[in-house]
Amino acid sequence: RLLQTVFVVLILSYFCFFIMTLMPGDPVELMIQSNPKITSEDVTRLRTLYGLDQPAYKRYANWASQVIQGDLGYSRTYRVPVSELIGPKLVNTFILSMAALVLSLLIAIPLGVLSALKAGSKLDYFINLFAFAGISVPSFWLAIVLIIIFSVWLQIFPAGGTFTIGSDATGFAAIADRMKYLILPTMSLAYLQIGTFVRYTRSAMLEALRNDYIRTAKAKGLSHQEVIWKHGFRNALLPLITIVTLSLSGVFSGALITETVFAYQGVGKLVYDSIMGNDFNVAMISFIISVTMVLIMNLLADILYG
Repeated sequence: RLLQTVFVVLILSYFCFFIMTLMPGDPVELMIQSNPKITSEDVTRLRTLYGLDQPAYKRYANWASQVIQGDLGYSRTYRVPVSELIGPKLVNTFILSMAALVLSLLIAIPLGVLSALKAGSKLDYFINLFAFAGISVPSFWLAIVLIIIFSVWLQIFPAGGTFTIGSDATGFAAIADRMKYLILPTMSLAYLQIGTFVRYTRSAMLEALRNDYIRTAKAKGLSHQEVIWKHGFRNALLPLITIVTLSLSGVFSGALITETVFAYQGVGKLVYDSIMGNDFNVAMISFIISVTMVLIMNLLADILYG
């Protein structure tokens, strides 16, 4: 499986690299647009310098060999090494996505189990309505609504940002400052995930509760809590593990729309800005991280099935 992971990463990274080479506006073309006095000799020299005169597979081989050696390249947009640029953004995205994932699981799992136990009741219909709303609502609309309610009307939380600019707070005060900016994007991301987790939990619990071992456990005189959580919920975990581990892979790829609306400095917004600015090195490294995490989380799901 590890060898399979490496092979898939190589194939997908080359495919993504090739797609990016087809995008209009390479670095030399941008230089030509910004400097009308540039000569054809300068253009030829710059294309040779950047390796743009070589076929895509040679350029990919050069880029991949540098990445393997630990050289992630240089950002053309921000004029800094990619490793220095993407590190803090990755930490910001990890904090936001993990907070949203934990919050959504804490809410969704009890709601899903309760919905399965009360199947067909008014409570079940209400929980399903809540879940379907979370699945259906556009992320940008939800983010804007949260900003209007909590930032404009109530003025409780800031409308966007990652931390207070110019603040020299340290220790707990710095943590509290960052948490203040995390609340709205976390609420937005969590609600979008809650609906999916509720539906999977409800479906898996209904399936588990129909099995013979549940009837046997009840006949043995076990308590209601033991029957539900020890025998029902444990056997309902398989599909839930799959969807949660796949969601974990998104922890490192960022939430593009949410980060953009809240001006949160994470990987998702960085990838969008880098693609729009033809900053291929940043976009490719972000893509590799995302693909690798999806494959690793798939492997983790197989392990957790045990």
